[in-house]
Amino acid sequence: MSSLFVVLAASIVTKSGKVLVSRQFVDMSRIRIEGLLAAFPKLVGTGKQHTYVETENVRYVYQPIEALYLLLVTNKQSNILEDLETLRLLSKLVPEYSYSLDEEGICMTGFELIFAFDEVISLGHKENVTIAQVKQYCEMDSHEEKLHKLVLQSKINETKDVMKRKASEIDKSKIEKNRGEKGGYISLQSMGSGRIENGFSDMSISGGGGFGSGSGFGLSTDVESFSSKSKGRPPSSATAPPKGLGMQLGKSQRTNQFLESLKAEGEVIIEDVKPKAGQPRSAAPPPTDPITLTVEEKLNVTLKRDGGMSNFDVQGTLSLQILNQEDALIQVQIETGGNPAILFKPHPNMNKELFTSENILGLKDPNRPFPTGQAGDAGGVGLLKWRMQSADESMVPLSINCWPSVSGNETYVNIEYEASSMFDLRNVVISVPLPALREAPSVRQIDGEWRYDSRNSVLEWSILLIDNSNRSGSMEFVVPSADSSAFFPISVRFSATSTYSDLKVVNILPLRGGSSPKFSQRTVLTAENYQVV
Repeated sequence: MSSLFVVLAASIVTKSGKVLVSRQFVDMSRIRIEGLLAAFPKLVGTGKQHTYVETENVRYVYQPIEALYLLLVTNKQSNILEDLETLRLLSKLVPEYSYSLDEEGICMTGFELIFAFDEVISLGHKENVTIAQVKQYCEMDSHEEKLHKLVLQSKINETKDVMKRKASEIDKSKIEKNRGEKGGYISLQSMGSGRIENGFSDMSISGGGGFGSGSGFGLSTDVESFSSKSKGRPPSSATAPPKGLGMQLGKSQRTNQFLESLKAEGEVIIEDVKPKAGQPRSAAPPPTDPITLTVEEKLNVTLKRDGGMSNFDVQGTLSLQILNQEDALIQVQIETGGNPAILFKPHPNMNKELFTSENILGLKDPNRPFPTGQAGDAGGVGLLKWRMQSADESMVPLSINCWPSVSGNETYVNIEYEASSMFDLRNVVISVPLPALREAPSVRQIDGEWRYDSRNSVLEWSILLIDNSNRSGSMEFVVPSADSSAFFPISVRFSATSTYSDLKVVNILPLRGGSSPKFSQRTVLTAENYQVV
């Protein structure tokens, strides 16, 4: 059966053998394909220039993509030249659908990649298609579907209009029925809004009514009679309604008697329209800048309790977020701090020669726009990433020293921090693990605030801001006698508005000409994994 097929499966795996995406083109069990893919990393030799490897039954044709492998599993009767052409086409399609060629980016766009693979390979054989045709087939843009949705939406809008007219007619008929014999009454603003305009603008009686429209009753009368009579009423005459229900009028005999007594006093009852509970609040104002660039660095540091540092790693990204399609044909000009220890790596879709020579980030195809998204979308499109590793302790932004000492049945713990002048640190939280305690530790002295998490047995030391006024600080607390190792590892969280790379966006260059669009830059440094062990 397998001899009838050429390509058995197309997959993307990590170099350790973890399967991220796999599309089978023959009927095979999951155990079978997982066994084939798990055997692949063991067969790939280091330092070899081959792009394929064979076993007794199958052939693996592969191509590295950064830290991943794009892999075709074929039978040994297949044409190796045709398989390499198929692999080349797939390698161009993967960056089209996944803007981040790592494990997270591939997994997020897994279904899109599988659909694209299906357009390239049919029943194990390569289709004669181009990248543009594959993208067009996957989009499935249908004029008939758009027309159907427009017709459906117009019917919905028409039905809503009819409902509003019917509700308005019912409201008017109720008002006519409920008018009393006295002709003088005060009309309520916006037909039953429940507000009394003179003197008692905030007083209202509203609730779910006994009618099909769901509206309730409001109260309206002469200004003089209402003012004089309402002032004399005791406040206990109206009890608080149950939460979420309001005062139910017109549903029981008791409420009907209450309405009749109001009419007998010369007050006229008109309808009060209950506001909808699900009415949305006013939306947040839209962003003022159509283009936003985010410079983010994540800091991973491991300090030793006795001094020294075992790990210092900074990983940074520059991401782009565009709100409007008309601003998508652009290039981004940046300026770096010139730190030779930082290695910059642009996205595979970027023009690397342009970045190397002029520090300009632009797509290889200048006619291709950047993807756009809403202001609430997280992350944006990654343009550039970088990494810095160092063994220099002076690069550490915050040093922590912990000194536990046992005295009798108690352990005195002194902790001090010392911050570098490179950054102003915000929202600093130093989490110290504690042995199991019956009550909170006794904090004798602290520069900042503290909180005891009894569930996790952690003491959190918080400093809102560390700047030139408080580059060092200390805390002392006492707990029952415990081993010094119980207070480690100490975890630290903080953020800063400047980075190690000191990367700045200088300008946005429109490719269609005209003035540069308005943009904003957001810069943040966060401690992702910062510990004292």
